[in-house]
Formats: sequence, C-alpha cells, structure tokens
Amino acid sequence: MRVLIGGGTGFVGRELTKLLKQKGHEVTVISRQAGPGKITWADLESGGLPPCDGAVNLAGENIMNPLRWWNDSYKKDLFTSRVDTTKTLAEAIASSPSPPHTWVLVTGVACYRPSLVTQYTEESDWTPFDLLSRLVKEWEGAAKLPDEPAKITRQVVVRPGAVLGRDGGAMQQMLTPFWFGVGGPLGSGRQPFPWIHVSDLAGIIAHALEPTTQLPSDQPVVLNGVAPTQVTNYEFTKELGRIMHRPTIIPVPGFALDCLLGTERAVILTQGQKVVPKRTLESGFRYQFSDISAALREIVGS
Repeated sequence: MRVLIGGGTGFVGRELTKLLKQKGHEVTVISRQAGPGKITWADLESGGLPPCDGAVNLAGENIMNPLRWWNDSYKKDLFTSRVDTTKTLAEAIASSPSPPHTWVLVTGVACYRPSLVTQYTEESDWTPFDLLSRLVKEWEGAAKLPDEPAKITRQVVVRPGAVLGRDGGAMQQMLTPFWFGVGGPLGSGRQPFPWIHVSDLAGIIAHALEPTTQLPSDQPVVLNGVAPTQVTNYEFTKELGRIMHRPTIIPVPGFALDCLLGTERAVILTQGQKVVPKRTLESGFRYQFSDISAALREIVGS
C-alpha cells in the first residue's frame, strides 16, 4: 500500500512508519518541512491528496509538553494543531478523484468520563463534559467525510490511552523520578490507567489500514487503542518500580499536579477510565504486549 501519514515524524508516527515499511508498504509523511518521502501541509492544501491507499492523521501539539504553561494560548494550539490538520486532510480526501480506501484518525480516550466503576467499549455513548472531551468531539467531527466520499473511503477512529515506549510518550517524564527512587502513585492511585505499548498502537493503525480487515460498516468505525488488561495507577507504579528495582513510596498529591500542569490537564494523570478494546479484539488484532509487566520490561530493558 501507499500510506500518507500526517504527523509521521512524532513518537507514534515513527513507530508506524517503521512498521509499515517492514511490511513492504510505501510511506509519505505530511510535515511542516519538505524532504525525502515528505510533503508539507501547504503542499496538501495547494496540490491536493497525493496518490495513496490509506491516510492517517497523528498530528497535534504534545498535550503533556513540560515546557509549556497551561494557558489560553496553549489550549488554542492543542485544538488548532489537531482539528485544522484533520480538517485539511479530510477535505483533501473528500475532493480527491482517487480517494484512499481507508482514512484513520488517532484521537484519545479523554472522550470517556472518568470513573472508578464504569467500563467503556467502542459502543459506549458519550457527550462532552470538559475541555479535553470537547477537543475529542471537535477533532473527530473534523474527520467525518461527506456521504458520497464515505461510500468509497472507510473511516476509522482509534482512541488510544497512555502510549508507552522507550523513545517518547508518557514514559519520558516518568522514568527520571523513578531512576532517582522518588517515583510514586499519582493522586489516590486508585484511578484506572488505560495504556498501550507504542508497538501495539502502531499495529492497530496498520491493522485498520488493511483492506481485508473486517470492521463494521457504520461510519466512522471506532477502535479503542488500549491494552486488553486493565490496571490502576497504583498497580502501574508498583510494577514499574519493581522492574526498575526502585522504591515507589512517595505519592504525588493531586493538588501538586494541578498546580504544575493546570487542573484541566492534570485530570489525565489524576483521573482515569476503564476502557476495553472490545471491537479491536473482535476485528482480529493480536497484541504483542497485552499485560503491563511485559510492556514495561521491554521499555526499560530489563
């Protein structure tokens, strides 16, 4: 296949590109700067969609960027970097004389209201309730194709949890305090921690791009990009400490995270959702890292 990836130079994009190339597919990345195997967003707007069999959007400002203070400017960037790029790619697909057979948008589980008891599948109803869920609503809305293009191009939304891997994502900020022996549960520690290894998230996207993958015909199709085994933040923390041979006795109070990250952003860490990849499993996808121990051992090299 020929696959076009918006945001292909990021953490997940690099992993997806590597996987697709290993499978023998050709990858073109949409980036801010042109280069070998790349086009720019301006090229896409002016020249239209290049020939491709699948399109993916992973573009978006890092929501946990430690170098940016939580303010209106940052919030605006979170929306525009996701919604505008998604809209640009969706419009290019809709107007293409030869559209791709599959269009995949990667968003997040923030659409599901945090709960200690409620379990969410891809079929769960939800309505926006805070800033991040409103972001997901607007983001996924920007990806929806008009009726006629939707008859040709399959639309898939992948909603990942915390993406774990060696070279970026949620682990980047976590590992340093653990190495120094000051890692600990966040907030109460009781909150669910929906997670996925970056290799499995790339695998789900590649799986969705395959034209032979059996998915429901309703548009768009949602796949929860989370591991099939659920853990709490406390369980995740204890397992990471065990594998790294470090203590995990110093909890991080919720109010400290609110002050450091901003309350609207801190909920990603202090609250959580029980998310089940029901449709992902039904589609035939097989996980490499279905339990947290195996995932963390691969990431920290133990």
